[in-house]
Amino acid sequence: MTDSILTELISRKEYLNEAVETIYFGGGTPSFISSSHLEKILNQVLLLFPIAKKPEITLEANPEDLSIEKCIELKSLGINRLSIGIQTFDDGKLKWMNRIHDTNQSTSAFENARRAGFDNITMDLMYALPDSEHDLLRKSLEKLISLDPEHISLYGLTIEDYTVFGKLKKEGKFLALPEEEAAKQYLNSIAMLSAHGYLQYEVSNFGKSGFHAKHNLAYWNHKPYLGVGPSAHSYNKHSRSFNIRNNARYIKAIQNKEVFFEKEYLTKIQQFNERILTGLRTTEGIDLNSLNRAFDMDFMHLYRAFINQLSNQGLVTIVNEKLKLAPKGFLIADEIALKLFFHE
Repeated sequence: MTDSILTELISRKEYLNEAVETIYFGGGTPSFISSSHLEKILNQVLLLFPIAKKPEITLEANPEDLSIEKCIELKSLGINRLSIGIQTFDDGKLKWMNRIHDTNQSTSAFENARRAGFDNITMDLMYALPDSEHDLLRKSLEKLISLDPEHISLYGLTIEDYTVFGKLKKEGKFLALPEEEAAKQYLNSIAMLSAHGYLQYEVSNFGKSGFHAKHNLAYWNHKPYLGVGPSAHSYNKHSRSFNIRNNARYIKAIQNKEVFFEKEYLTKIQQFNERILTGLRTTEGIDLNSLNRAFDMDFMHLYRAFINQLSNQGLVTIVNEKLKLAPKGFLIADEIALKLFFHE
């Protein structure tokens, strides 16, 4: 797999026309990969692309992979940010989610990262777990805040029909948390994180001052990016490409010098819809003046009645010509965006 990724990097070295500001090893379990393979990939990127000063280099990691030795190796490679998927500090819920790690390993992983010199760590937490009281989430948040990471990502559990959890739900073996309780957990979590200095800058992301993830922000601000490896997506403002999902088929296509991705050219309407979708997810919101210039339109002339309705419901605000979602609005961000979309 590593050789195929290296080959893909060479074949797409002209894809980006600006300096690389962030490098992200994510999707799957990159912390399971040997440090020598990570080093090969990272060195290939540094060799092929212009790199900005002090790039943010992140690696997603499972707690059980982060021994002190592993953390020291990762730091020596030049990785300067770790994203640790702890999910919860409740061992019962971790077992239910088929996670290999336990809460002690989550704590040890963070402490090992600190001892290795990492001063930019983000940790993932989940809310809306089935049969969970807010007290369970509150205790996980208290534990997480006590560790004092620089960044926290908070994700609601979603159940897809084709997953194991989807099957269990259909069989009635667990009940998803009611929407109103999930909403309460989310809003209470925002208040708790804010009280401890974690500023929300996107629906699911909270960071201390100076530690908002550059990589996350690049997506929401429509910066071009190149994704390599199976299932990876790339974007250059005019088109998107989607790599083959299957590992074996991806490797075979690379080896045979065959096309290994699908490409979609974005229409003006698709570009508009993406600006709406991603802009609403951030606390910065949508710059209406910039939107009007880019698409030669008068947004408020078209949507004033709907925006006023949302404002009266406490879901949106307009501040300095920026349309922003209120905390309650973040709960239905995609639903609001959908009603603002243009259609082909």
